[in-house]
Amino acid sequence: MIEPAARHPAGAPDPRAGSYDVVIVGAGPAGLFAALELARGRGLKIAIIDGGDRVEQRKCALRAHAGRCAGCNPCNTLYGVGGAGAFSAGTVNLRPDVGGDLHELVGDWDEAMKLIEYVDRTLVEFGAPDNVREPDMELVSKLSALAARVNARIIPVRQRVMGTEGAAGVVDSMVRRLEGSGVVIMDRTWALEVNREQNGLFKVKTSRGVLHARALLLSPGRGGSAWLLDQLRKLGAAVTFGPVDIGVRVEVPYHVMRPLTDAVHDPKIVIYTSKYDDKVRTFCTNPRGFVIKEVYMDGTVGVNGETYLKRKSENTNFAFLVTLRLKDPMENAVEYGRSIARLATKLGGGKPLIQRLYDLERGQRSTWDRIRRSNISPTLKDVTPGDISLALPHRIVEDLLEGLKRLDELAPGVASPQTLIYAPEIKYYSVRPVVDKSMMTTVPGLFVAGDGAGLSRGFNVAAATGVLAARGILHYLDST
Repeated sequence: MIEPAARHPAGAPDPRAGSYDVVIVGAGPAGLFAALELARGRGLKIAIIDGGDRVEQRKCALRAHAGRCAGCNPCNTLYGVGGAGAFSAGTVNLRPDVGGDLHELVGDWDEAMKLIEYVDRTLVEFGAPDNVREPDMELVSKLSALAARVNARIIPVRQRVMGTEGAAGVVDSMVRRLEGSGVVIMDRTWALEVNREQNGLFKVKTSRGVLHARALLLSPGRGGSAWLLDQLRKLGAAVTFGPVDIGVRVEVPYHVMRPLTDAVHDPKIVIYTSKYDDKVRTFCTNPRGFVIKEVYMDGTVGVNGETYLKRKSENTNFAFLVTLRLKDPMENAVEYGRSIARLATKLGGGKPLIQRLYDLERGQRSTWDRIRRSNISPTLKDVTPGDISLALPHRIVEDLLEGLKRLDELAPGVASPQTLIYAPEIKYYSVRPVVDKSMMTTVPGLFVAGDGAGLSRGFNVAAATGVLAARGILHYLDST
């Protein structure tokens, strides 16, 4: 996390800079769960660094989205203690194959399920609401029959629903426990560069000083995937590339999505398009939620969504994403996604784009006047009406339009001309370091976890990879 130092003034040196047993870069779900595991009675000296703010400062960003706070840093929605996932919808999928492929990482479904249950119990221990949404299997069965007719699939999944504000409270409790156990948490501290010294220690140059560590965990999240790739290559760690998800966020009236959200709170629908046979999927559905802006440290913008337990809108939003895998000569899907984000940001004048589906289908840009004609009011106002087809590749636009028509068979009204489309929504987790089952890379003592390392695509599996990495670190420290 992990951008040029010029964008992140060093400020006062941190007096806690020094030597540690373990340094963790990134205080998202992976980093926090790793630290909790490492701090259980071993007496290790542990430091976590994150370029973003503490929970209280990030709550200011949440109030900003509600229109109650001016001048807050929009980067708080993406960076900071708790990570991007904890400050989104606060929904935790209780399956190892939703939010990643944990069963493939560990090689056993039962073991992966135990890890997910362990993550869930830990969340409850730190105050997560006792609010598990069970899928309505009768509704799921009826929807599955409809889905089969349009080459789609609905995945039933149990989900713990914390809400955005509930997730913030859980993260705050975790931080208090960690600091009470002696773990040093350095917020507003950007990791700039990582090196391996001749004595075997890792040297982490930060915006506020230098740290040394016997073992190092890199879990920078989606916002740090490009930086992670640079560091892994420099350290000589083997890297592969996975797919990238590129798409939009769709906003419709709440009642339109109820056939799906009544069956599964955050429905997971997978569609394969007829023209290109591409995978299109729903992700992060927010019933009666809000669309929010994300700002990356390279200046590009994107969109996401959040759901509160108490504050509600009249709309539902969800990500609609096309999965693409690149091959020779361009395997680096992160850079491909960033190039799209840069173009969309330029077209939007530094703001996300918004367009009515009617306008997108007809190849005309939206205007505020046209958007005001819709039967739906956008929950995100800091946007620029425009033409999303100028930003997203033609193939992706065609996939999205076909996918929405298919989805309309399951939730009539999704493909209404008045439906609002925001862009871009890009999930940066295609960097995939080669790791063993303990999450250790091909460089001894160097571990990775979470979305930024391409090992997960959501809170649940990100946290589980953090647990696995921590257990691997303990074994490594014991053996060296």
